Amino acid sequence: MIRPIAALFALIVLSMPAHAFETRATAAYVVDQTTGTVLLNKNADTPLPPASMSKLMTLFMAFEAIRDGRLSLNEKLPVSQHSMDYGGSTMFLNTRDRVRVEDLLRGIIVLSGNDACSVIAEALSTDGTESGFARMMTLRAQKLGMTNSTFANSNGWPQAGHRMSMRDLALLATRLIEDFPEYYPLFAETDFQFDGRAPQNTRNRNPLLKLGIGADGLKTGHTSEAGYGIVGSAKQGLRRVIFVISGLDSSAARAQESEAIVNWAFRQFAQRPLAKQGERIATADVWMGATPTVGLVPAEDISVLLPVLAGNEVAAEVVYTGPIQAPITAGQQLAELVLSPEGLPETRIPLVAESDVADGGFAARLSTAAMKLLDRVNQNPNRNPS
Repeated sequence: MIRPIAALFALIVLSMPAHAFETRATAAYVVDQTTGTVLLNKNADTPLPPASMSKLMTLFMAFEAIRDGRLSLNEKLPVSQHSMDYGGSTMFLNTRDRVRVEDLLRGIIVLSGNDACSVIAEALSTDGTESGFARMMTLRAQKLGMTNSTFANSNGWPQAGHRMSMRDLALLATRLIEDFPEYYPLFAETDFQFDGRAPQNTRNRNPLLKLGIGADGLKTGHTSEAGYGIVGSAKQGLRRVIFVISGLDSSAARAQESEAIVNWAFRQFAQRPLAKQGERIATADVWMGATPTVGLVPAEDISVLLPVLAGNEVAAEVVYTGPIQAPITAGQQLAELVLSPEGLPETRIPLVAESDVADGGFAARLSTAAMKLLDRVNQNPNRNPS
């Protein structure tokens, strides 16, 4: 059953949608983490070479290992010849080193160290190899819901079969922020000098961290195959935006595009409160109950992200399968509130029973039978009784 609720939410008639962001990136995904609203989707589910952005998966698994007691921040790990031989962006580790896990984490986040990733990978791998850890990464990603990600190494070094989608990277960024708040500040660090080595590689490549727009993570990436990309996040007030872009042709283009996306996401959309927890939104018909209807309420406060030009208006309706069989328990989910902001994806919010509704017993059954008989008579007014 679909029940419009214009009494609570005004329907949009003349409001204007937010202007879609025209990105130069090959693939992009922008989501308002606070409300879960997807603001931009361009080839977001296409598996692409992720370059160093895939280091986020190695970091996630390292944080899990620390949380579970399989690794500690002060533990010192050896450096294999395989790890030392990595080129590209490195911490310049060698086989004589034993490196603290905390330094390796900073080396991955700030310096984008390919060698640091490999050291972590070999330490956590079930068979002691980076390739074994890559298989573990793929399995863990699947369990996290990252269905378009497969890993061939720990750091994004160009290799056949090493792929991630923009949506998967955004999901991973969300998990890092929500699951490991104690480590997330590391992603905002702009400099890290390890043991006086490689003075040319001490700065975080994230171009947004010093701009004062709320950016606090997470990881850039670049290879000739992947182009320039970034998994970024910024927080302004109570809102956080996560964005992923890939396939740009220069670091300058990446910086310009990522800054423009952050400004667009915060300036063109605003979070609006719509209903309070427990506030009656609508009623649902009840079958064979002590009362003929039950109130439908949200289990928590409802807010929605709207284009700023839309004001406070949003199309809304309640959907449920009814009438609903009694007995009903307060808090039982019975319906969904479907919100359709102009120019944005539909949002579905659970609605629950406002109160208990007991079985109506014999009186309810008698009343229901009488109503059904009356309906039949009304539907066939000219039929003669036999």
